Amino acid sequence: VQLQASGGGLVQAGGSLRLSCSASGRTFSSYSMGWFRQAPGKEREFVAAISRNGGTTTYADSVKGRFTISRDNAKDTVYLQMNSLKLEDTAVYYCAASSRGLYVSDRYYDSWGQGTQVTVSS
Repeated sequence: VQLQASGGGLVQAGGSLRLSCSASGRTFSSYSMGWFRQAPGKEREFVAAISRNGGTTTYADSVKGRFTISRDNAKDTVYLQMNSLKLEDTAVYYCAASSRGLYVSDRYYDSWGQGTQVTVSS
């Protein structure tokens, strides 16, 4: 499956952004989807994941209560709604697809989007 992430940008601390990730090429609903991020000089980290039918979600502790992952299988798209953004949320955000289930480890994800930059300013 091919993934295309979009929606990043520059936002002030406390603001909101919604990222989108559109899929093509394979049956989107057969994949669990995840969002990861990588800040400069840091390793890529898990942000959120959602099951194939959207019924189960999981979040990193650092974003719990502020970010919401969702999906629309009719539109082959997964979203990440980010509220109450903090300076430390600044990173390149990647969407990823897993054919193996709902995981927080990036080793279980088969396909990756190109990344979209999110910059939070003070």
